[in-house]
Amino acid sequence: MITLINEEIQNLSDQECIARIRAHKERLGRELLILAHNYQRYDIVQLADYYSDSLDLARRGREAHEAKYIVFCGVHFMAQTSRVLAAPHQRVFLPNHLAGCPLSDFAEIDQAETAWEEVTQYTGADNVVPVAYVNSTVLIKAVCGRNGGTICTSANADKVFTHYLSQGKRILFMPDEHLGNNTAVKLGIPRDEIALYDPAKENGGLAPEAIRRARVILWKGHCHVHTNFTPALVDAMRQRYPDAVVLVHPECPEATVRAADLVGSTKFMSAYVEKAEAGKTIIIGTEVNHVRNLALMNPHLRILELSRSLCPNMFKINLRNLLYTLDNLGEVNEVFVKEDVRQDALKAVNRMFEIA
Repeated sequence: MITLINEEIQNLSDQECIARIRAHKERLGRELLILAHNYQRYDIVQLADYYSDSLDLARRGREAHEAKYIVFCGVHFMAQTSRVLAAPHQRVFLPNHLAGCPLSDFAEIDQAETAWEEVTQYTGADNVVPVAYVNSTVLIKAVCGRNGGTICTSANADKVFTHYLSQGKRILFMPDEHLGNNTAVKLGIPRDEIALYDPAKENGGLAPEAIRRARVILWKGHCHVHTNFTPALVDAMRQRYPDAVVLVHPECPEATVRAADLVGSTKFMSAYVEKAEAGKTIIIGTEVNHVRNLALMNPHLRILELSRSLCPNMFKINLRNLLYTLDNLGEVNEVFVKEDVRQDALKAVNRMFEIA
């Protein structure tokens, strides 16, 4: 349910909001768990109990047995995943249900079911497995779970791909073509064995022979935050900072990944920064709030954004809708997932845990 914030909260200063949120945290103790994704702005991160990537946060929620209320400061698919993993006594809330994800929206449930039918008619259902990036809706995860597939993160995609490819399976990967392509290329899959499926076209716009030949079938979809980063931006920053190390996310196009020094997940980026020597210059190509948070938390380093690329949906979470959710805890902004969908999605998530 989407709710409007009342005028009283709208008129509060940031400091007043923070004080009231902290009071809720003190009052509820371990019954309340606030989770913040890496792409949240710094004032939200400082109020969170945990700050990490989406799957790690969902696992934190499941492991926090005393938590009755999990408030996920992220986007909708993340809160759904948290609901899938949560225990029966736990309730999950998203401060703003309008915080969606254009990447996850590239794969709709009817399209995924059609794609599965179209691909398997040429490959056979036993020879292909559906794999969804964690940045997908719970319905897409459920499709994977029902059909013997799994999910992956940007940190473990290579392990998941290797697991199935070593068994002679083809992979139908949804919904980010760039993460899928970068992973396949990293693993040495020949170009003519990587196909791009366009859900807007019959058979994804692919000839039957192309589907049969492909070992990895990519879904036509992308994250606009990361497709903003180009090789030209990398080259320009190298000219300004010749001693810098350039890190980019694997959701970036292949040419940008090739131009960078290192590629990895947000967790990889955080770990790299933590180990860096004082005075080092690190240029990072990912969502701007993550870059700025790392810079604020590591003042002994010079951390720069490759380019300012903001996720507007992450930015929809703010102090006021977080406070409103806590003021009305249990009455507004709860996230629900149908039980049959949850069970199918949980199969996919658990398979990933077994593999990676």
